[in-house]
Amino acid sequence: MFDLAMMSEEMDLKEFPRLLARPPVVPSEFAYTGDTKKSGEDFMKTLIINGSPRIGGNTSIALAEMVKVFEQENIEVEVVQIGNKDIRGCISCGYCYKNGKCVFNDPVNELAEKFEAADALVVASPVYYASANATLIACLDRLFYSTHFDKTMKVGASVVVARRGGLSATFDELNKYFTIAGMPVASSQYWNSVHGCEKGEAKEDLEGLQTMRTLARNMAFLMKSIALGKEKYGLPEQEEGIATNFVR
Repeated sequence: MFDLAMMSEEMDLKEFPRLLARPPVVPSEFAYTGDTKKSGEDFMKTLIINGSPRIGGNTSIALAEMVKVFEQENIEVEVVQIGNKDIRGCISCGYCYKNGKCVFNDPVNELAEKFEAADALVVASPVYYASANATLIACLDRLFYSTHFDKTMKVGASVVVARRGGLSATFDELNKYFTIAGMPVASSQYWNSVHGCEKGEAKEDLEGLQTMRTLARNMAFLMKSIALGKEKYGLPEQEEGIATNFVR
């Protein structure tokens, strides 16, 4: 979906209704032409984006619990750690609208291909000042804004890790990427959070780790159920987008 929140001033306002259409109207050379009907048991993939700069830190420990469950559920999973990468924010240049990818050739464009092929997306971050890692936010802003493929019914989930506070605010911040893109958000037995300060302390948060395992099982169920539903019923009908501006 084209995000008006980052719309370039140079873009034609008359294009708003077309840009908001779901699935997005994009040049044919960038349109997704693959098979959208997958068996409930075959070819299921989950992409996990780790927004922590720490290798093997508490965020990785939380995600490892999910990976184990996905593997038990015969779901292919790939973890990409971007928290220690040099990823800049969007400059609202409009290049992606015309060319089908971001103007900056960095990990975001690599993630775009993986995201399109995935049935689910997990984004995870440590908490900094009651917010996600700025590198992850820059990555997600550009990843969701620059990709033109339809994200409807890809399952989304966020995972947050902190010493003490700011978890709920960060959890809410990350979930907004899913809910603007038609992606069902998976839940667990508690909010998707794990506690830990020093490296490795997350292993002591037994409830938090159980929450991660439950989240992965719920995601696996949703992914397979949605795949079966798409086979039988297809995707929900989508209306042409309507843009209502506050200032005209």
